Amino acid sequence: MKPAQRISLYLLLVSFCCSAVLAETNKYLVYVGTYTVRGSKGIYAYRYDASTGQLEDLGLAAETPSPSFLAISPNHKFLYTANETNEYQGQSSGIVSAFSIDAKTGKLTLLNQKASRGASPCHISLDHTGKFVLVANYTGGNLAVFPVEEDRRLGEASDFIQHIGSGPNHDRQEKAHAHWIDLSADNRFVLNADLGLDEVFVYHFDASKGKLTPNDPPFAKVGPGAGPRHLAFHPNGRFAYVIDELDSTVTTFSYDAKAGTLHELQSVSTLPKDFSGKSNTAEVVVHPSGKFLYGSNRGHDSLAVFAIDPAKGTLKLVEHVSIKGKTPRNFEIDPDGKRLLVANQDSDNMVEFAIDSATGKLTPAGTEIKVPAPVCVKFLPIE
Repeated sequence: MKPAQRISLYLLLVSFCCSAVLAETNKYLVYVGTYTVRGSKGIYAYRYDASTGQLEDLGLAAETPSPSFLAISPNHKFLYTANETNEYQGQSSGIVSAFSIDAKTGKLTLLNQKASRGASPCHISLDHTGKFVLVANYTGGNLAVFPVEEDRRLGEASDFIQHIGSGPNHDRQEKAHAHWIDLSADNRFVLNADLGLDEVFVYHFDASKGKLTPNDPPFAKVGPGAGPRHLAFHPNGRFAYVIDELDSTVTTFSYDAKAGTLHELQSVSTLPKDFSGKSNTAEVVVHPSGKFLYGSNRGHDSLAVFAIDPAKGTLKLVEHVSIKGKTPRNFEIDPDGKRLLVANQDSDNMVEFAIDSATGKLTPAGTEIKVPAPVCVKFLPIE
């Protein structure tokens, strides 16, 4: 079987398995990572019914410092956090934490912690086997890979990469700022958006050893001073979308899954043409149908909604929607694609929107949850 055929088969199997899960349950746990300010103590849990859109508050799931980004293991039994701190055990480092999940209560039990190897870890992910945790350290400007041991605790780092350089924005790009890290669908490549360097790095991933080696070419560029923050793949695996924090744009790339290479197709603004205030972006998410893309604007305090051209992968603006709060950070679409939940960091609330399956447009669904300094939202299917 050719590599392209293997990748297509893999994506088909992933789609089938996801459909099977959705057919079995419409009940979820929702975990919310926060900054531990204004009374927040860590990670909060909610029980979510996708059929009604109702959220039941389960309270504090785990007390832990500034768990600004979360990742859930493929078997849904463990949760890992990037604790966005600047010092840990006397080191200039943040923390990576491992927790076990009690699916009945939503409570999390700490297994262990490791220094993230750089200050201000702001993004975390797992490879598709669940055997390695990857973290991007913003202030440190570096990446680290941690093996997951048999008991699901974190081992010592299996790899570490320091980025060097700067960008044209002297205030925000004075050095490397690793901001997002995740893997391609086939688990062969690790991609990393570095806001400070205007580059999206691509690494070959050795899934047996947890090692990273630069791809050829080793990165793709965005516009000077754009500041790439997060990346989202299209479900078909042929396109990737990078949301650029500093100039409030989305850069569309075609993606060669065999070579692990990105080629720029388009750059569009996430802001209205008549907006003249200060704003920067945060999160980018592609709808499970592959028809729509959403991006959050902090300052304009909106979600930008785009339609995706199915053949070209390019974007066309549909609307801007107020998020009914301040400073929208991460947001998630529930696994059945019907509702979106956005975390508004500076208004201490989460707001739910219904998604129009034909147009992608968003309508407030009536649910608003108070939670201090929410940053990250993750859905976990339960029986």
